[in-house]
Amino acid sequence: MRGTHQDFTTGSIGRAVLLLATPMVLEMAMESLFGIVDVFWVTRLGEDSIATVGLTESMLSLIFAVALGLSLSTTAMVARRIGEKDAEGASVAAVQSIWLGVAIALAIGIPAALYSADLLRAMGASPSLVATGHRYTAIVLGGNIAIMLLFLNNAIFRGAGDPAIAMRVLIVSNLINLTLDPCLIFGLGPFPALGVTGAAVSTLIGRSFGVLYQWWILAGGTSRVLIRSNNLRFVPNVIGTLARVSATGILQFGISQTSWIVLVRIISEFGSFAVAGYTIGIRIFMFVVLPAWGLSGAAATMVGQNLGAGKPERAERAVYVTGFYNMVYLGTVSILMIGLPHQITALFTTDRQVTQVSVDCLRILGYGNLLYAFGMVMIQAFNGAGDTVTPTVINFFGFWIFEVPLAWYLAHRTGLGVRGVFASIPIAQAAISVAGAVLFLRGDWKRKVI
Repeated sequence: MRGTHQDFTTGSIGRAVLLLATPMVLEMAMESLFGIVDVFWVTRLGEDSIATVGLTESMLSLIFAVALGLSLSTTAMVARRIGEKDAEGASVAAVQSIWLGVAIALAIGIPAALYSADLLRAMGASPSLVATGHRYTAIVLGGNIAIMLLFLNNAIFRGAGDPAIAMRVLIVSNLINLTLDPCLIFGLGPFPALGVTGAAVSTLIGRSFGVLYQWWILAGGTSRVLIRSNNLRFVPNVIGTLARVSATGILQFGISQTSWIVLVRIISEFGSFAVAGYTIGIRIFMFVVLPAWGLSGAAATMVGQNLGAGKPERAERAVYVTGFYNMVYLGTVSILMIGLPHQITALFTTDRQVTQVSVDCLRILGYGNLLYAFGMVMIQAFNGAGDTVTPTVINFFGFWIFEVPLAWYLAHRTGLGVRGVFASIPIAQAAISVAGAVLFLRGDWKRKVI
């Protein structure tokens, strides 16, 4: 928690995983807190505002896909250089990833901000929703550079074995967002009442301060990876490697995230209340699942550093240990999601229709958590080794060939409606987990060179 430097290529694997995973879990909890806080306050503004957040978040998932894809290659390369005891190489990789992230963020953000209203219409938004929500969408998508840099810089810390720094960054960012959110949404004190737009402004400010804090740490000497003025040059071969590994990483997450867009598009056909209920349910789900991704991130770092140190067997054992921890965590979460969905949803809404959709969402998704817990660790193990192709292929077949058609069929051909869409998610996650485990056991990832 203090962020003391450890060598994760020696000693107890269980202790190493816990040392990495504890701050990573808290980091992911802090990342999911941005969304849960926003939706907590926005639910006070009505169905259109909640649906605005839901539709925008589904589009933002594409930006998350790019950020996560870049983060995968950054973590893998930094971890490999740290495992090789090449601190200068780790710094060079970090800077090149930042340059790449800035360029992509600007290319996405500028047109997205200019055409925010058109994007909402394309997602099936009503005219009243577009009128009240397009500014929110413009700020969230247009300000994606803060998201991109927050993810990339934290990927550098995680790859270096400094997850406690990433955790502290998100604590600072969330404290700012927690403070500003109600002030800017409802106009408390000297602040203007911006409605749903205020949620976007406060989150952007919080994330931007987090990025400034990250840069201060990277330049200030408290991280294993230090960025000095002589590192701020372009290194084409490193950027080329990052771009190559990131391309399949981006495609990997792009496949999964675009499938969420299609799912919410199917749900929007059942009305704003269905989208609102889904938004609340999925935000709660992501709040509890993102810490599991934090645990999986520990496996990625362990794999990257131990492959760099020439210890593939230790890397493999670390994956099994992390998978067990993840199953214990998500198994506990499943009990709560299945057993107490009404009590959880009541914290966010009292609308009967919205509540029922949220309850259905939580219960159905809860059934798939246990198997998915081990599957996500396997997927992250591939990524930590620098093998982003295998998870990409798994995601393509799991989400687009299987989940999306299944969701449409269950929603429109079985009478399940929105519940059919929800049911397709754990079914697809189970299939992805089984495929990931089979390919992991083949062991090709141990011979990946980056």
